[in-house]
Amino acid sequence: MVKADIEIETLAEFDRVVARGSLGGYRIQSVNLLERTFALLSADTSAAVFLGCAMEPDASAKVRADGALVFPPVPDLPFNPYRSLLYTPEELFAGLPGGYEATPDAQTHAWFEETRADGDLFSSMLRSLHDDAVSDALDEHLAGARVVGVMGGHAVSRGNAEYRGAAELGRLLARAGFTVTTGGGPGAMEAANLGAYLAPAPDEALAEALELLAKAPSFAPSVSDWAQAAFAVRDRWPGGGDSVGIPTWFYGHEPPNAFAGHIGKYFANATREDGLLARCTAGVVFLPGAAGTVQEVFDNATPNYYASRGEPAPMVLVDRDHWTEHLPVWPLLRTLARGRAMESRIALVDSVDEVADALASMS
Repeated sequence: MVKADIEIETLAEFDRVVARGSLGGYRIQSVNLLERTFALLSADTSAAVFLGCAMEPDASAKVRADGALVFPPVPDLPFNPYRSLLYTPEELFAGLPGGYEATPDAQTHAWFEETRADGDLFSSMLRSLHDDAVSDALDEHLAGARVVGVMGGHAVSRGNAEYRGAAELGRLLARAGFTVTTGGGPGAMEAANLGAYLAPAPDEALAEALELLAKAPSFAPSVSDWAQAAFAVRDRWPGGGDSVGIPTWFYGHEPPNAFAGHIGKYFANATREDGLLARCTAGVVFLPGAAGTVQEVFDNATPNYYASRGEPAPMVLVDRDHWTEHLPVWPLLRTLARGRAMESRIALVDSVDEVADALASMS
């Protein structure tokens, strides 16, 4: 049976399946079943798996007796390890008017800091369950999409030329029909998500948004001010275009940005990095960055070199001086690609205006 056919992620899906008579073999993920006791007592639940589903005690006892596997909700956690959907900015930043420290994002990072080195297998298991659930939600959300990743430095300040260029790139890609996906953090990542968010808006909206954001140019010293400026832009242009951010609590000093409509946030940075690049099936654009961006270039180059994910995905490096003089990544990448399938899938361009044509020529 296909995986998608056996996952139940909403109460409406649960009701449809129960109406057919059996929950046997299904995976019910983070659905509140407190008001479905009669259905649980009546239905066959053999070989079902219940992940974080609230149930009345008699319903829980019955499904266990049927042979179902039950992972109960975990109390007093600032996150749901069994979640079935990606995060939204509104969810992660809930309570922001009271200060960033009061938000679920900050509270989850605080929990992570308390437990990451305590040696408790239970905490480690909860992090792993959560990250697997996020990966599953990302796969479902991006199925069939033309995903282009935009990688770049987290330290790029709002209002400068690099930030504007990344925003223009995100808008250009979104208008070309790509799903823009970034590391989900500040700097160039936020800018690309901002551009995708404003893709449906008039061209002049971007200049106005950049002016509003420049009042809080960085997440330091105040994440609260930085995030509130982003939500002010969202309020000014509600219902913006969708894009994806894939950040991590491993870098707790970097908050997620509020312009990615869907956010897959991870505890394990290695899982996040590999999953981010693997999902960029239509290519990856590398804006100027430092050590983290260089690492991402070669994290992406390795499966392209070995063709371990099938046909190599396009790689576009932006800013010739940066990638040949300041950090001479391009000569090594070109040498590495020589004589292999990836040779025709790498490009070096001078500006973001050339990215779309470069991707088109390699697709």
